[in-house]
Amino acid sequence: MNQNRPLPEALAAVAARHREQLAETCDLQSLLDKAPEVFSQQLDLALAGSEFIAQTCARNPQHLQSLVETGDLFTVQSEKQLAALQKTLEGAEDDAELDRRVRLARNRAMVRIIWRDLNRLASMSEVTAELSAFADTVIQGCLNWHHRALTARFGEPVGRDSGQAQAMVVLGMGKLGARELNVSSDIDLIFAYPEAGETNGERKNLSNQEFFVRLGQKLIKTLDAQTADGFVFRVDMRLRPHGQSGALVQNFDAMEGYYQSQGRDWERYAMIKARPVAWSAGGEAAADELMQMLAPFTYRQYVDFSVIESLRDMKGLIKRQVQRKGMDLDVKLGEGGIREVEFVVQLFQLIRGGKEMALRERQVCKLLPLLEQEKYLPAGSGEALLQAYIFLRNTEHAIQGYQDRQTQSLPMDEAGQLRLAFMLGFACWDEFYQALSAHRSRVNQEFQQVIADPDNESGVDDAELASWLGLWDGSLAETEAVEFLADQAFADPQAVMQWQEELKTSRQVLAMQASSRTRLDAFVPRLLASVAAQDEIDRGATLKRIMPFVQAVVRRSAYLVLLVENPTALSQLVQLSAVSPWIADQLAQHPILLDELLTPESLYSPPDKDELRDELRRELLRLGWDDLEGHMESLRYFRSAHALRVAASEVTGALPLMKVSDYLTYIAEVILEHVLALAWEQMVARHGFPAQEGGGEAREPELAIIGYGKLGGIELGHGSDLDLVFLHNTWTGGATGGEKSVDNLTFYTRLGQRIIHILNTQTVSGQLYEVDMRLRPSGNSGMLVASIGAFAKYQENEAWTWEHQALVRARAIAGNESLAAEFARVRDGVLQRQRDLAKLRTDVIEMREKMRTHLGTAAGSEEFHLKQDSGGIVDIEFMVQYAVLAWAHKAPALTRYTDNIRILETLEREALLPAAEVLQLIDAYKAYRSTGHRLALQHQQAVLQGTDVFAAERKQVTAMWQQLLLNPGAP
Repeated sequence: MNQNRPLPEALAAVAARHREQLAETCDLQSLLDKAPEVFSQQLDLALAGSEFIAQTCARNPQHLQSLVETGDLFTVQSEKQLAALQKTLEGAEDDAELDRRVRLARNRAMVRIIWRDLNRLASMSEVTAELSAFADTVIQGCLNWHHRALTARFGEPVGRDSGQAQAMVVLGMGKLGARELNVSSDIDLIFAYPEAGETNGERKNLSNQEFFVRLGQKLIKTLDAQTADGFVFRVDMRLRPHGQSGALVQNFDAMEGYYQSQGRDWERYAMIKARPVAWSAGGEAAADELMQMLAPFTYRQYVDFSVIESLRDMKGLIKRQVQRKGMDLDVKLGEGGIREVEFVVQLFQLIRGGKEMALRERQVCKLLPLLEQEKYLPAGSGEALLQAYIFLRNTEHAIQGYQDRQTQSLPMDEAGQLRLAFMLGFACWDEFYQALSAHRSRVNQEFQQVIADPDNESGVDDAELASWLGLWDGSLAETEAVEFLADQAFADPQAVMQWQEELKTSRQVLAMQASSRTRLDAFVPRLLASVAAQDEIDRGATLKRIMPFVQAVVRRSAYLVLLVENPTALSQLVQLSAVSPWIADQLAQHPILLDELLTPESLYSPPDKDELRDELRRELLRLGWDDLEGHMESLRYFRSAHALRVAASEVTGALPLMKVSDYLTYIAEVILEHVLALAWEQMVARHGFPAQEGGGEAREPELAIIGYGKLGGIELGHGSDLDLVFLHNTWTGGATGGEKSVDNLTFYTRLGQRIIHILNTQTVSGQLYEVDMRLRPSGNSGMLVASIGAFAKYQENEAWTWEHQALVRARAIAGNESLAAEFARVRDGVLQRQRDLAKLRTDVIEMREKMRTHLGTAAGSEEFHLKQDSGGIVDIEFMVQYAVLAWAHKAPALTRYTDNIRILETLEREALLPAAEVLQLIDAYKAYRSTGHRLALQHQQAVLQGTDVFAAERKQVTAMWQQLLLNPGAP
């Protein structure tokens, strides 16, 4: 919004004095006559608010005249203006002329930008964006000029190994890199080039290092040197590897070696905002290569809470510096200042940016709403911090725009305070300072929340924590230790002491580095305290279960920091390990899953299928289709993370059995959809699209993935494999259209093989799913991918009864929709066929007896196999399958569903089974499956001890088996 208020008397006097000075060097009245009506008022405000504008325009009145005549003063900066600037720089005849042209351009640009800022003709974000774009343009223009001059003398720098011309890449750091440059900012730069070698000059050659050092020096001098026309930008090169003592320019190998072996945490913070702002001829690809090389240093692939320690240290250092130098009124470094807002944002970027690409955005104003939206900041905090940041940055600009000085300190004199308050829209200093203080207080409050000491949230008081520390470090005498553990409700204190000793003397701990050992020493006492704080758990067994996890992460101690910094996550680790060794094992095998424990609200609130699909899509956006390894690892994490969520929800009672199976099935379905798309894209890239009969190409897969068994029946459990069948509907006479053309049948066979490879392959993150293809037509001897026609023919003419039983639980999971519909028609036709009931009963009974003999417990055993023994799960499943095959011809609704519960409910609705019997079967089936899930999470077999276990349910199921299959009078 424009500034329309009359100037206070003191500021009006300043403006009048500057007008008189300006009138001495230009025809001010003529300028006023040409300009819009608001110009005069804007001029007074600009002259009152900025000595820089007054002095620059008095010294070079052509700047103001040009800005008014072209209209640039009243419009946003355009690409056309920047291109014209680039051309102006290219036309310089020598170094001196280049220096003069770029300084005059800078002064004109600064007059324009400060004018528009003070008059509120541009928002804060527009001001910083235009300053950054101007900086990019002059850096690129000056780099181009000096590169041409140097290559004319020494030739083109050429790579020793590649033989390719080499380019220098200029990385903009800090506010330049983020396109957040302030009104009087210096610019932080790093120079790099890809490869060692030498120039190919005719008379004198230089090594590439020498060439690029000269180029860098020339560029710095042009930008930084103070001449009669001023300077362009103060250049700071201290962020380069090894700082001021390091080489001015380094090749990519040296850069990578430095950051891998010596890079420090503050350099990770700096690298968040790094952006290639310029490159010499042909350097765009090199710029991309450099950023890809630096990404692993900046962003860890795991959730990295170790940065909080560094941030606390950095903030403490800055705070001491501020106090020592009396900088409390510094709006950047002071308490609640700009730096604290930046720290809040950067903290989340470094913690989670390795996994969440959206957090790699460089601009604070874009990240704050995102952090609130993703619930990393509490509701309202992101918006409050954003408004505070805008206010602080506007204040910074008004301070700096006064004399074009790099300062963020509030004025101490009365005139300066009045000027600053008025420029920011306040009537007096007190009003402004009150608003500033409110913003700074909110910023500091949010900042303190982010870096809060976790022990303040853990519920463990200092004295108690000291006792746990003493227990771990041995300073607590053994008798005191035993007494303390007994007081903390540990049933066997000696076992805890032994646990500690085993951990301390383990090979992993003895090999730890000092910094990692420090983290372990902070973690173990808090772990013991958390175990002691849980009610109704076996504390000794819980510690034993957690031991493999601790041993797994001691060399990746960032995970220890995560748990120390997040008492909630530590508590979740203890609670879930106490109730499920399966969960404890999952966390030991995949510590990266600790991320899921940070937010209990999402841990125990599983998403629906659409949300799962969207989450996976967002997770994989950063990967190209050619990155098979990246997709495989991301899919494995996705599956493991959600398997952990469902297990946590199940063991804590947050999800009932049916929802557990739904959730596990949805995970598999979403993954299969993506795996098919991934395999298709990779096959098409290699072979081209399959041809279609009559012309054209199949741009989508003519393939459907059919799920059988637990997947088809929406009854997946923890660790279930996938029973799959692949069907195609391609033109068998066609071939693909790529350079490596294959016939369509070969293409779809290889597509099926690629899908299985993605699912089955063991990677560092384990196996995605074990796949069983034996239910395809003709089993292992049959085609891996069958046509829908061949499948229909096989089912109608050759399939065994047990294969029709399996078809009861089959459904299309992913792939071509019309093919899925055709499969459903084939399935309905097969299942709804009228059968010889006597033969059907015989076939079902024989298959069941064979399974019971081979897979059940021995006759007379006092054990009960939940699945395979008489009266168990398979008996219920076989009765349901028999009922569908026997009666679907007269009750087609029986083929609508593939899960046992809804088929049983349909049998009741169709009056084929009495309601009481159906209810008994459903209750028994749910009880069995719930127990099976619980045993799986306890790493126990689905075998129960005792003849009285589930005695009533087994009796009911066995009686119904007798009635339905052995009694000839059954319906």
